[in-house]
Amino acid sequence: MKKFEKSVRLTQLPEQFFASLAKKVTERVIEGHDVINLGQGNPDLPTPDHIVQRLKKAAENPVNHKYSPFRGMDYLKRAVASFYKREYDVDINPETEVSILLGGKAGLVEIPQCLANPGDIVLVPDPGYPDYWSGVSLAEAEMHMMPLLEENNYLPDYSKIPEETAQKAKVMFLNYPNNPTGGVADESFFKKTIEFADKYDICIVHDFAYGSIGFDGVKPTSFLQADRAKANGIEIYTLSKTFNMAGWRIGFAVGNASVIEGLDLLQDHLHVSLFGGIQEAAEEALIASYDAAVELKDTYEKRRNVLVEELQAIGWDVKAPKGSFFAWFKVPEGFTSTSFSDYLLEHANVVMAPGIGFGKYGEGYVRVGMLTTEERIREAAQRIKKLNLF
Repeated sequence: MKKFEKSVRLTQLPEQFFASLAKKVTERVIEGHDVINLGQGNPDLPTPDHIVQRLKKAAENPVNHKYSPFRGMDYLKRAVASFYKREYDVDINPETEVSILLGGKAGLVEIPQCLANPGDIVLVPDPGYPDYWSGVSLAEAEMHMMPLLEENNYLPDYSKIPEETAQKAKVMFLNYPNNPTGGVADESFFKKTIEFADKYDICIVHDFAYGSIGFDGVKPTSFLQADRAKANGIEIYTLSKTFNMAGWRIGFAVGNASVIEGLDLLQDHLHVSLFGGIQEAAEEALIASYDAAVELKDTYEKRRNVLVEELQAIGWDVKAPKGSFFAWFKVPEGFTSTSFSDYLLEHANVVMAPGIGFGKYGEGYVRVGMLTTEERIREAAQRIKKLNLF
């Protein structure tokens, strides 16, 4: 069959590191091994029933069988504003400060294409979510990595960014609670960030994917709660984690009106909005009882406690994450993040994601997902214990 050459833009996209990990895991499963997958970021529990029931009802409405408005349903934007007011006491104008997204990832990949030109710089956390890199590549911009170090509580140090780099920067990605480190940020950090970004006219893009998942009685802080936040950036929220709606592909951006308009303009050319039934279900999630989200957070906290206790009991010196449904653990001496991940898969049938897949400063760590039962977490720890690594 005739083979057509890919465009230069496609060939320049970063390699999907985790595709190779997924392939290794699939091969082990096909061989008949009982694999405990702690390397994934895919929620394992179902969407709350009241949201599912709203979708079923909405699917029967012929109005939802037509094209939705390009920029989303007004009722959903009002629900977003209501949600932010209720949960964070932040005022959002639903007409100008909300953009409906086909999942949070879509907005994160689209943002550099809205704000950066070829050769411009985008500030990116390292380690961080690899799809930030994809958006920068598609915009033909350049990345400057901001190291997230354990000794700095996984927060970037803006004093280490060269003046010339800051002058050329157009966008800064942040993500707290953080994937992959589980680190958190408070309002004082966001105030420092705004001071830095305001000085250099950098748009802050805060990826708030794990906004509902904070531990030890501490609720994660929204970037928009900080003074002058809307003047200096946006926040991207997804329903995937808060309401176990990962497969539904629904999220939104809120904040600076000019950035929201840019997102909407790009999406006008890419999409025809979302199925109206999904938008009704999203409205239900945002305005109905928040109890299910709190219960889910409590479930992750229990799993976190089991994970940390079990691994500490076998001699692995690990620290508990403060948020998200991920933990970030140092690998034993003598291993790289990849060789340790491969060793666990081969000898214990336990999957942990190698830190190098999240950037240069992820080397020496593995990311551990808390997306399986407490029983399976305990079993994974016992399998690792038998390897006598600690």
